[in-house]
Amino acid sequence: MKTKNLVSRLKKIKMVITDVDGVLTDGGLYYTEEGMVMKKFNVKDGMATRLLREAGIIQGIISTDNSKIVSKRGERLKLDFVYTEVWDKKSKMEELCEQYKIKSNNVAFIGDDINDTGIIKAAGFSAAPADALPQIIKLVDYVLKLKGGQGAFREFADLILSAKKAKPA
Repeated sequence: MKTKNLVSRLKKIKMVITDVDGVLTDGGLYYTEEGMVMKKFNVKDGMATRLLREAGIIQGIISTDNSKIVSKRGERLKLDFVYTEVWDKKSKMEELCEQYKIKSNNVAFIGDDINDTGIIKAAGFSAAPADALPQIIKLVDYVLKLKGGQGAFREFADLILSAKKAKPA
């Protein structure tokens, strides 16, 4: 994608939606002896949510996972919305567009696996961490340099925020 086209598309972004496992985390699940599941999040991604919020960008999570950890993380980051156990992410995005009165070309999505295919195709801009599945990498508009759970969401947010600050050529 040409840089000029990329910047013009990113300037239109009003909402950012992210997947969780494989994007905000490395996709690993940590189990204790008691069967408790834990996930590791990157603080750089957390700061990205604050920067997006300060820029007036609506943001949230749509995940197929049903973990309370996801809801807690979204609450801690003060996200506008968190939806878990959603398999049809595209339809949920369309509902959100209607709710917030924006068009799908104003939405940026970051995902990494086949359950993200529909929303990737429908969003105005899509990206994937460097370690996303090969079929997702072929599908998205932009492949990030960083891996999931290692600051990929921060890289994604910085890309959007930089474009919004860019002056027209």
